[in-house]
Amino acid sequence: MLDTMDTNVMAKPKLVTVPEALPEKVYSTERVGISKATHDNHLTLWKGYANKTNEIRNALAEGKAEGANQIYSQMRALKVNYAFAYGGYVNHSVYFNTIGGEGGPAKGAVAKLINEAYGSFEGWAEDWKATGMAGRGWAFLAYDNEEQRVFNYIGDSQDTWPTWNNTLLLAMDVYEHAYYLDFQTARPKYIEAYMQVIDWDAVNARIPK
Repeated sequence: MLDTMDTNVMAKPKLVTVPEALPEKVYSTERVGISKATHDNHLTLWKGYANKTNEIRNALAEGKAEGANQIYSQMRALKVNYAFAYGGYVNHSVYFNTIGGEGGPAKGAVAKLINEAYGSFEGWAEDWKATGMAGRGWAFLAYDNEEQRVFNYIGDSQDTWPTWNNTLLLAMDVYEHAYYLDFQTARPKYIEAYMQVIDWDAVNARIPK
């Protein structure tokens, strides 16, 4: 006889780790004017995305399929906002993981990928800065696993990701909360400062092997 399964029993959700502190290297950005106060305030936002991700995962595990529809339903609200919450969690994870370095020209495998896609580091940097100015929330450097090339994407929101089958290598937050305390509305100055603290070793570690 086949085993029967109780469809009312839901799998226990996997929860993300709520960050309690930033990597110490992050605070080295004070040398270029991105302050500890900015990072500490930013950490509270990252925590918020983690907590909301877990809250939604728990809610979905309780079962919200009944009455699902595209106009308004618990399922629609949870699924739409899950992408925003988890996107914010992942984006900030990559942001904080890939700053606090020496900046300057890329090195290692990512340097080769940048040269192949943009001709030179200078060509990439010009496009990256312009992407950061044109975006409403993020600039993403991602590796296309299909084409095996990198591309600078705009992320206008926490849930605006690179296209399918891309691996996120570098994420630059250009929401004002990332720089207003230090640079007010001068986003170009923030981007120039950011370029000086990219951790290229951390970026290389994210490239699929």
